[in-house]
Amino acid sequence: MKLSTYKENLIYLALWLILFIAPALSMYMRVQNSSTMAMDWSEIFHVWNLYAAYLIIFLIHNFILAPLLIYKKKKLIYFLTTICLITIFVIFQYSLRPRNFRKKMEMHRMEFMTRDLQMHGYKVEKPPHVFDRADNRPEGMNMGPDMKDRHPDMPMFIGEKNIVSSVILVLIIGMNLGVKLYFKNDQDSKEMQQLEKQNLQQQLEYLKYQINPHFFMNTLNNIHALVDIDPEKAKTTIVELSKMMRYILYEGNKPLIPIVREIQFIKNYITLMKLRYTDKVKISLNIQDPINDSGIPPLMLITFIENAFKHGVSYKQESFIIINISFIDKRLYFICSNSKKPEDNAEKEETGLPKQGGVGLANVKRRLELIYGDKFTLDIDDYTDTYNVKLDLPIA
Repeated sequence: MKLSTYKENLIYLALWLILFIAPALSMYMRVQNSSTMAMDWSEIFHVWNLYAAYLIIFLIHNFILAPLLIYKKKKLIYFLTTICLITIFVIFQYSLRPRNFRKKMEMHRMEFMTRDLQMHGYKVEKPPHVFDRADNRPEGMNMGPDMKDRHPDMPMFIGEKNIVSSVILVLIIGMNLGVKLYFKNDQDSKEMQQLEKQNLQQQLEYLKYQINPHFFMNTLNNIHALVDIDPEKAKTTIVELSKMMRYILYEGNKPLIPIVREIQFIKNYITLMKLRYTDKVKISLNIQDPINDSGIPPLMLITFIENAFKHGVSYKQESFIIINISFIDKRLYFICSNSKKPEDNAEKEETGLPKQGGVGLANVKRRLELIYGDKFTLDIDDYTDTYNVKLDLPIA
């Protein structure tokens, strides 16, 4: 049984227990407040009989009719069967009530007449019903406004009583529908959240694995270029790459990793890239001491740095890459500025991201949106000679 169904049934059980206990509790309170009154179980059972009819109809509606509307969407069948059920209940009440009313009203009428006789100083020696007729009543005897000129076998307020019973039944059915719809909507909401969470996780995994091959493709190209030029540097590069691969394999699948490890990964990457370039490329890395026990999604910043190396370094002219990472009030501030190759100056995508960014920048922006929503700021300024990225995001 689902937890929501268990809670729903528990609510119904509590409500019906309270409803059935109420008459006995009310009778008990009346007995406690009266020295002559005793527990009248016949009156309690009479009320319970009426509640039992409500309970039977409630069970039929809860387990048979309500699912037709809420789960199977069969509106016409539901409304027709519910109307038939209410009609049967009204007919049952109409056939049952007169006898109950006659008996109860006769008792009340006899009690009223006895008290009235005693108030006028009469000694009651015969049943009060002898005085039903006006010519048999003692002078001054009052039959009461509700009893006057009414036949003793005529039920009182039959129409009103049945209307009240029908209204109560409709309210019970409405309550049942309301509770069921609440738990149904709650369950649908939880399932939708779970589905959205799964879709989000799938998208994140897709984007992450799309970034990784992109990164390795560029790195392997760098190693390939070094093999013929400087084999020793190529070996050192492979060692550095193995460190990064180990990081991606063991840390890249985690939702959050310590910032110190992400920074170390960035340092390893920059060390690898410096092996390839000459002194014409000015590389500056400024990192403030990270906040202790702070976390960040893995491989979040490397795409911007990789993009700077790929499109910001030229062998024909002096180039620069400046990276600043700071931490203020539990937020990370990342700034990456680089020079631009002449051929990349006017190339941009329709989204506003530069053409030089390719798939990597578009994916990391989408990843930021999925993880942080509107809690991050990403500004990309594409000037004629420089390219600047500013990222501000919260850290866990």
